[in-house]
Amino acid sequence: MSRSVIRADIAEAIYQKIGLSRNESAEIVATILEEMSKSLENGDKVKISSFGSFSVNSKNERIGRNPKTGQEVPITPRRVMTFRPSHILRDRVNTSS
Repeated sequence: MSRSVIRADIAEAIYQKIGLSRNESAEIVATILEEMSKSLENGDKVKISSFGSFSVNSKNERIGRNPKTGQEVPITPRRVMTFRPSHILRDRVNTSS
């Protein structure tokens, strides 16, 4: 079973490597995530060098189909967030097995 990295894990890594207090490390993580969220809410792209980019795309209304009944159902327009990994991250993920 794979493990998820959570906010506290990132704050702990900052605490271990930089030596800030645990509270300061948690505040830094919270601030970064909040700034990223605000930018994405505004429709801006968030690019992190050597990691990837997050962006928000708009999807138009379309007709979908219920796979069980075959009935056509309208799918409402919405905004979706996408992530594109950088080639550096993609290479690291693909070579570490």
